[in-house]
Amino acid sequence: MSKIERTIQRQQEKIAEGQFYEAHQQLRVIAARYIKQSNWNAAIDLLSQGAQALLQAGQGGSGGDLCIFLIEVYHKAETKPDAGSKARVLSLLRAFPPNEPTKKRFIGDMIGWSARLGEYPAGDPELHHVIGTVLAEDGEAYEAERHFVQGTRDSPEQLVKLEYEWYSEDQAHTAPLYAARAVLPYLVAGNLRAANQSFLQFTTRLSQANSSLAVQEVSTASVDLRLYPSLPLLNFLGLLLLSVTRGGSDLFRLLKSHYKTNIDEVPAWKDALDQIAEMYFDIRMPSQSNPLMDMMSSMFGGGGPAKKPQSRRVEPTPPPAPGLD
Repeated sequence: MSKIERTIQRQQEKIAEGQFYEAHQQLRVIAARYIKQSNWNAAIDLLSQGAQALLQAGQGGSGGDLCIFLIEVYHKAETKPDAGSKARVLSLLRAFPPNEPTKKRFIGDMIGWSARLGEYPAGDPELHHVIGTVLAEDGEAYEAERHFVQGTRDSPEQLVKLEYEWYSEDQAHTAPLYAARAVLPYLVAGNLRAANQSFLQFTTRLSQANSSLAVQEVSTASVDLRLYPSLPLLNFLGLLLLSVTRGGSDLFRLLKSHYKTNIDEVPAWKDALDQIAEMYFDIRMPSQSNPLMDMMSSMFGGGGPAKKPQSRRVEPTPPPAPGLD
């Protein structure tokens, strides 16, 4: 057994005996010693295994503190977000007790680390996906949404599941508002595939759960579309996706004009639609804020304006086929 393994074993024994404070302090001191020696692997092993033991013992504060310390070591060691380093922090995230205050800080630090040392400026998608899943299970719907939007190809399904369960507790006519919580953020993020997938999955769930819901099938040589006479805003979302993938600025303007009365009833959509107009149809809207953050702040609450980057146009792409995974 190596020296570091013996050290970890001793501290795990202290934790098992209920000596939580002493184990926590010794783990920090020994880790600091390894950091001073630039022995990053030893510090990482010590902190991750010590944090895991404390979290499993229900010591969220102490375990969370070591998790945050671990991310600091990742930064100092220039540890890339590879399969091993991500698995380590995600295992710790799942071990947190419910409602532990340090979890939010750990999540933020984790994403910040992956953004700085990884290839994704908004943070690693796999981390976002798992974080979203954990937060959804904890009932933190607003925070889960933010992470799913930056997640993986599997995230739209989980986000739609969250939104539909949320919608099921509300009134029937509010379905478009919950569908939009997936569709609009994905469009603003430039993820057309996820936006189309989310709309398809939400409306499929809606139709399957409401056999009496009136549906009008519209078919042409180039497109098949389902319209919902009782849910005009849901029709707007479907036609918006169609205009993004196949239409142009004239169709977008016509769409907004036709549904103006309905859209005016949901002012929270305005910022998102303004950004979509600029991104996909080159229709400039006066704004001094970051598109995604501004829209998500308006829809989900929280956050603040940031300096707007140079505008970018997203070219339309063919819509996904039905049944897309």
